[in-house]
Amino acid sequence: MRVVSPILLAVLCASVPCNIARAESGSLFSQGNWGGARGGLIATPALSRDSKETPSLFVGRGAAGLFAERPAHEPAFDTASPVLVQGSDVARLRALIGAAESRRDGYEAVQHGARVKTPKPPTQMTLAEIYRWIEETPGQPHAIGRYQFIPATLRRVVAKLGIAPNTRFSPAVQDRLADVLMAEAGLHEFRAGGLGRVAFMNNLAKIWAGLPNATGKSHYHGYAGNRASITWARFDAEMARIDPVVIAGHGVE
Repeated sequence: MRVVSPILLAVLCASVPCNIARAESGSLFSQGNWGGARGGLIATPALSRDSKETPSLFVGRGAAGLFAERPAHEPAFDTASPVLVQGSDVARLRALIGAAESRRDGYEAVQHGARVKTPKPPTQMTLAEIYRWIEETPGQPHAIGRYQFIPATLRRVVAKLGIAPNTRFSPAVQDRLADVLMAEAGLHEFRAGGLGRVAFMNNLAKIWAGLPNATGKSHYHGYAGNRASITWARFDAEMARIDPVVIAGHGVE
């Protein structure tokens, strides 16, 4: 076996960064990802718990990795009133979004990519308990509930409504939070005829990755494995049933 002399080693480390004494990496099979041993097959740089970056399964892709959270959306109507909205159109929208986002588990849904699930069903948890779960399980997606709230959106909308941390994440609370997002997408403007159906649909698609935009794909298609789970034709047909312009002109029920 050839022995590398200390002098040669020093020369090599001067030209190529070395850290023989200590090298950490986040691996495809490392503890903290899938629970295997350290030193797996695909190594990625280790991130501190306070890092704002999201670990990727593929080196160099950063937040676009398979288990990354999608980016937080920017409200189209940031000044939208957070007051409770009601009506048959709201009920239809909730059902449509639920079908696109959490068809199987509804209000108890936790993003399938989350390796560490919630300690109990989401509707039995308080908001504070959900926040704790998020903080204690970094490096995995945390979309939760019927409307698949991601952490940044959940915290923002809860703060906007002034909901206390000890409030249970009940179906009624989830509906109320989703109603705020629908208002931010332009529900009031859509109802008043000041925002067209396609524009409103595109705004909704920027919030919920399971909904397609006018291209027929999710606004987040390919990002962290997201894709639309319903077709544009179905989305448009459902929205036509609540479009005030269509209803006024064609008598749609």
